[in-house]
Amino acid sequence: MTKGPQAFRTISEASDELGVPQHVLRFWETKFSFIRPMKRAGGRRFYRPQDLAVLKGVRALLHDDGYTIKGVQRLHKEQGVKRLLAAGANDDHGDVEEFEDVPAPAPAVHAPQAAAPPPVSAQSEQGLLDALDALEAAKARLNRLLSGA
Repeated sequence: MTKGPQAFRTISEASDELGVPQHVLRFWETKFSFIRPMKRAGGRRFYRPQDLAVLKGVRALLHDDGYTIKGVQRLHKEQGVKRLLAAGANDDHGDVEEFEDVPAPAPAVHAPQAAAPPPVSAQSEQGLLDALDALEAAKARLNRLLSGA
């Protein structure tokens, strides 16, 4: 009995479908942050149809188009998962539209330098200091209550 097109695939099934060894799929997980199969208890991997579509694109770019791993990483960073899906569409049956709205993992964001806070009026500053005093007094009361418990 064969699985339906929306069924999850084990690593061996994904390996057979993609034509790459299982250890290559595991290696790609370490190199491409956007490859994240579901893992069940015991670490067993299950690939969703979207995962297979992305993996087909990675395989096509690496094996057919001659991209390096860094090249595929850069391509994903610059053009997103749609580009990978498009690359795999030639291997597939044109199912790119089915997964067009699959979001790419959010890239690592480096926080920009914080701008200097706007100046605070003397009245606002006094209000903040009063609030801080009230909070510190409440904390002291709580500490006394908890230590006496």
